Amino acid sequence: MIREPSAQDRPITPARARFPLRIAAGVAGAMALVVLAAWLFSGWRNSAVAANASRLRIAPVTQGTLVRDASVNGRVVAAVSPTLYAPAPATVSLKVNAGDTVKKGQVLAQLESPELANALRREQSTYEELKSEVARQEVLAQKAKLTAQREADQAEIERAAAQRVFERIEKAGGLGVVPRNDFEKAQDALRSAEIRGRHAIEAAKLEGSDIDLQLRSRREQLTRQRLSLDEAKRRVDELSVRAPMDGLVGSLSVVDRTVVPANAPLMTLVDLTRLEVEVEIPESYVRDLGLGMKSEIAAGDIKAVGKLVAISPEVVRNQVLGRVRFEGAQPAGLRQSQRVPARLLIDERPNALIVPRGPFVEAHGGKYAYVMEDGFAVRKPIRIGGTSVASVQIAEGVKEGDRVVIAGSEEFENAPRVKINE
Repeated sequence: MIREPSAQDRPITPARARFPLRIAAGVAGAMALVVLAAWLFSGWRNSAVAANASRLRIAPVTQGTLVRDASVNGRVVAAVSPTLYAPAPATVSLKVNAGDTVKKGQVLAQLESPELANALRREQSTYEELKSEVARQEVLAQKAKLTAQREADQAEIERAAAQRVFERIEKAGGLGVVPRNDFEKAQDALRSAEIRGRHAIEAAKLEGSDIDLQLRSRREQLTRQRLSLDEAKRRVDELSVRAPMDGLVGSLSVVDRTVVPANAPLMTLVDLTRLEVEVEIPESYVRDLGLGMKSEIAAGDIKAVGKLVAISPEVVRNQVLGRVRFEGAQPAGLRQSQRVPARLLIDERPNALIVPRGPFVEAHGGKYAYVMEDGFAVRKPIRIGGTSVASVQIAEGVKEGDRVVIAGSEEFENAPRVKINE
């Protein structure tokens, strides 16, 4: 019999795993090297970016008044430059040429319109017809009034005759000579004559009122026809295109003996004694614009001051058109279509921290600026308050006396600290 070997077996406790001391020391050393490398890289990053001061433009922060302005281009234009249009379809006969000097009221073009001429003749004929009808109605009214008055007078005569007959019979009846029957007949005849007389008078008044109303109606028709005739005359008179002012013929839109439709442009007049400046304003300034803003115009030796009097509601090619009118006397030497620079004065901000304008605003989006500290240019967050052609207001992030890199900081690659070598 073979015994099982279980009695010979005994459990063996596994040895605890031990991290080798050599490996632990290696890991600790590696971590230390990583920390040291990060520290060294940070120091290198902060000190490796350097720039030469000669390639930078550094300006101090000062306190003063920021005049917000906008530099724009302008063009001298005529303040009054109307375009004349054809009032109706017609054939144009020009009386002037481009560049001619004209006076107010002078005929510049004559239009020929058979339709308007025929309409005027029809209105004139109708007016004359109604005028004759009114005159005839006045004669008929006089005749009707005379007839009514004649009937009233005849009734009065008959009443008076009946009155006399009644009075004679009444006296005779009192003596017992006239029968009572005859007396009553005379009395009835008198009353009948009195009634006819009153009715004749009232009928004459009513006839007169009716005749007056008919005559008034005819006269109103004549008045309406006179207005229609005046309108036809006005339209025919407009066929003679006259100058609304003294000036020059700027341009002709048609050639002589051309048939044009209604409202077709014929020519443009200009008044060179009254000039304005049409300015092209960038769209970015639209929210700050307002009528009455001051403007300065400079063209060579010409210096003038004006104010913004008109702003176009449309934006064309990222620009808005405005009109600047001169204040005081118009400067001499300007000519139409002359290009001139202008400066719009938007507003003034006193006691502002300002620096000269430079590319640092666009380079950092107006959110950061590099301020000089102990030979380093340190990037600091800022807030731009306003800008002008020459200056920038910094509302937050700097104080008076700080020195700001206003040009050249775009080469700093947004480093937090940059060494500036003198």
